[in-house]
Amino acid sequence: MRKYLLLLLPFMLLSCEIATKAEAKVQDPEISFEENLWPEIRKKRIKELLPDALKEAGVDAWMIVCRENNNDPLADHIGGENAGGTAAFLFYRENEEMKSVVFSPEGEAMALAELGIHDRVEPVERGKSALEEAVAFLKENNLNTLAVNSSDNNSLADGLSYTQRSSLEEFTKGTAINLVSADEVVYHWLSLKLPEEVEIMRKAATLTAAWQEEAYNMVVPGETTDADVARFLKQKMKEHGVKDAWHPDQNPNVNSGVDRGHSHATNKVIQQGDVIQTDFGIKVHDRWVTDIQRFAYVLKEGETTAPEDIQHYWESAKRGNRVAKEAMKPGVKGVDVDGAQREVMEEAGSSYVMWSTGHPVGYVAHDVGPNLGGSQSTHVRPDSNKTLKEGMTFAFDGFHSWELPTGGMKTISVEEMVVITKDGAEYLTAPQEELVLIE
Repeated sequence: MRKYLLLLLPFMLLSCEIATKAEAKVQDPEISFEENLWPEIRKKRIKELLPDALKEAGVDAWMIVCRENNNDPLADHIGGENAGGTAAFLFYRENEEMKSVVFSPEGEAMALAELGIHDRVEPVERGKSALEEAVAFLKENNLNTLAVNSSDNNSLADGLSYTQRSSLEEFTKGTAINLVSADEVVYHWLSLKLPEEVEIMRKAATLTAAWQEEAYNMVVPGETTDADVARFLKQKMKEHGVKDAWHPDQNPNVNSGVDRGHSHATNKVIQQGDVIQTDFGIKVHDRWVTDIQRFAYVLKEGETTAPEDIQHYWESAKRGNRVAKEAMKPGVKGVDVDGAQREVMEEAGSSYVMWSTGHPVGYVAHDVGPNLGGSQSTHVRPDSNKTLKEGMTFAFDGFHSWELPTGGMKTISVEEMVVITKDGAEYLTAPQEELVLIE
């Protein structure tokens, strides 16, 4: 019996070690997203942010056309998510205040009015056109520069269908009303987030980062695959009732091998010496999203720290992220934030990276606002030349890229989230300071 106990002892000790490690894992922050705060936030956004957006865009009014089954992308931002027949939502400024009137089919008008979002809801009789009545209102009130959701550049500002556009052109023919793209209205409105929204995103960012670190605790080199780590994170999302920040097939993107760009996690087995990248985001309240990356290094036999070259790559990428953050403040152009980060890459000997330093994040992972890129491009995107403002939220990277001994490139992209304040940029959750080391 003693012989068998001696044989079992190493396995018993291993079991204790595994149990201890499991107990020491990162714990879920006590954060829930049960209360739906969107209805009140939506009203506040219309009242407080939309007047300046119309003013910045230089338009008299903005129209969103909503309808059942093929609705405008911004319908639920203005209360049009339950539209049946075609409804015209009009927003305009009166004495610097936001005013709104909706021309709605009479079957939905009462329910829409009860939401208390709009100043007026005008029922439209069956057989009559909501668009025609909206145009009559515009003419009567001399609202001649009308922004509509037709855009070459922004899908969120391109919800007007061809037939709806044709009808509007017909109804405005021979009038003083001029149809212009709502690009600038949507840009100035959606790019800013209210303090209440930022607080929701802080909580979501905290969970996003904590779950990624927890996922690295379950990695067993030589056994665990990238897809296993992704499944762990999917299970966390299911348990907490949150959704994917972008397409479910590519969230999370866990990659312990060569760069694969925006992609899905594969069945590659994680090995000693691998650098693991996890790019992950969640959607809370079915509204606000996160986009954060966390990195780990799998120690080889005898290692207690990452080797010198890997540590250099990590510190280089982290420094690029911190320099970019320092450059982010109201009035700074997105292209200049990218330029600051690229200088660090060049000094540290990084290979070229095609991706922008950062992008707005909020209602979608790649949201509306200034692009943090273009400093090394012959063609700078228009949004890269736009300036940062207080209340904008971003996900942004510090990069270091190198060639793997086995071929192919590997990039550490230290991605964090911030909100722009009057003094600069503020992290939404604690940034990653050290590589996660996996024994």
